[in-house]
Order: sequence, then structure tokens, then C-alpha cells
Amino acid sequence: MNNQDICLPRKLTNQLLHLAQLSPNAEVCGLIGANAEGLPVSCYPVANSAETPDKRFLLEPSQQIAAMQQMREKQESLFAIYHSHPSTPAEPSPTDIEQASHPEALQLIISLNTKGVLEMRGFKISGETVEEYPLRLIETA
Repeated sequence: MNNQDICLPRKLTNQLLHLAQLSPNAEVCGLIGANAEGLPVSCYPVANSAETPDKRFLLEPSQQIAAMQQMREKQESLFAIYHSHPSTPAEPSPTDIEQASHPEALQLIISLNTKGVLEMRGFKISGETVEEYPLRLIETA
């Protein structure tokens, strides 16, 4: 595990957890934009267009392009790609590892498989290498 904490604003974290709870039977997904200081500030939900959304996610291409365009307009950079696991732990699946295409972006995985307590963990995936980054909640103005 990497010792470099990833700071996530509490408001943004709550938004991600809420989105996952709204879809208990299918993976939700989207992008997180960061401001010029590198702090994650915006959530861009994107529809899951996978054939089996209960087991995997695929960012709907036109919505993903629109989200990236909104980030550019707001002078944000891609900070993370998030998705949920309705019935498995908050760790990358073999499919998640195989299809990871942004090694610079954090992969945030939210698990609903935890008896009433949601779990969210962060990973960077580059090829077959998966490295977990500890998440730390912060308060922002």
C-alpha cells in the first residue's frame, strides 16, 4: 500500500456513497474532477452502458466525452474514475484491472456488500500493477 493519503472532501464522498446507494443492483460509475491545486471538487455521474451492469461497468461514451468537456471548461483535470460493486468487496476485479485505461487517475471503488456500512477504497492501476492508496476525509469550505 502506498503511504500517500488521498484527501477527499466529505461532501464529495457523501455524494458518491449516495449515488451508489441509489443503485443497489447495478454498478454506478463516473468521473471526479480536480481543481488547479489537485483537490477533487466535482462529481460527473456517467451512465453504465455495460451489458451486465450488475457485474461490471462501462462508461457510456457520449456522456464520458461530455463530462471530460465540462471538466476542461471548468479548468479541472481528471482525478478519479469511480464505480460501485453492489455485491463484491471494494477492490478491483480482474475486469477492472484488465480495462483500466487511465493509470494517472485514481480508481475509487464503493462496495455495497458490507451489511449497512458502505466501504470506499482507492487504487491506481497500471497494467497488471494495482496499488492501494489510503483515503482521508477532509472538511472544505
